[in-house]
Amino acid sequence: MLGPVILAASRSDKMRKLVSAAPVTKPVVNRFIPGESVDQVVPIVEETVGKGLELTLDVVGEDITTPAQAAHARDAYLELIERLKELGHGTKAEMSVKLSMFGQALEGGHELALANVRPVVAAAAAIGTTVTLDAEDHTTLDSMFAIHEELRKDFPGTGCVIQAYLFRTEADARRLADAGSRVRIVKGAYKEPAEVAYQDKREIDKAYVRILRILMEGQGYPMIGSHDPRLIAIGQELARRAGRKLDEYEFQMLYGIRSEEHLRLAAEGHRMRVYTAYGTDWYGYFMRRLAEKPANLLFFVRSMITKN
Repeated sequence: MLGPVILAASRSDKMRKLVSAAPVTKPVVNRFIPGESVDQVVPIVEETVGKGLELTLDVVGEDITTPAQAAHARDAYLELIERLKELGHGTKAEMSVKLSMFGQALEGGHELALANVRPVVAAAAAIGTTVTLDAEDHTTLDSMFAIHEELRKDFPGTGCVIQAYLFRTEADARRLADAGSRVRIVKGAYKEPAEVAYQDKREIDKAYVRILRILMEGQGYPMIGSHDPRLIAIGQELARRAGRKLDEYEFQMLYGIRSEEHLRLAAEGHRMRVYTAYGTDWYGYFMRRLAEKPANLLFFVRSMITKN
């Protein structure tokens, strides 16, 4: 019930100011976002890889209003890639990008986003790693998939994300499950209307399993984005039935959530990638984490009550 309310708040400037000003916000945000700069996130990369885990790194920020801001976002990723080059971890540390950061919503946004993201993907490929295009709300997806298809012509390892709660996603999964593709499946974390998305959690879970089966039976590389123990177990079983080896798919979970499960899956021989966000424009990302799971919201509220 609270999820849609929190998602609506994630787009509210008034709520942004209120949450940002709360004295307890920063310690709670740090649970999900371990730093604001490259210098702060590099030790996290080293620590995570040292534990036998992998990462996908996201420079947070979505409310881009000028081409200059979009170029700044591009440059932030290029700076990150330079630092990853020094670390030499290859695909153990890849990147996730939201095309809204690269100007997708601006005038001429499709072309602008493609022009900004291409050098990031090229630079990532040059150091032996990859980029995954995150899915945002349903109005952006045709553009995202078109950019993904264009980038894969030169950089076939470029990944993309699909969202189980959207009606269109089963068809998208069939199209994307080809040889060499990298596809992350998530439940979805945006406020979507009933005309385009399932609203009931049980229906979303059922759709997730149907779509994951399509990916596992396809020729691509599925990336299972979930913290749900039941879906994780189903993913393992679907992989077994499809005859996949442990290095032919992976699990992905968010930094700061179910950290012991990260280690358990890695100890079993699974590829386990931790989605790690950093940066100063954390509000939208943080609010979606609260909306995804009531326990996250309770953690935040209890912290506020304790501190005040």
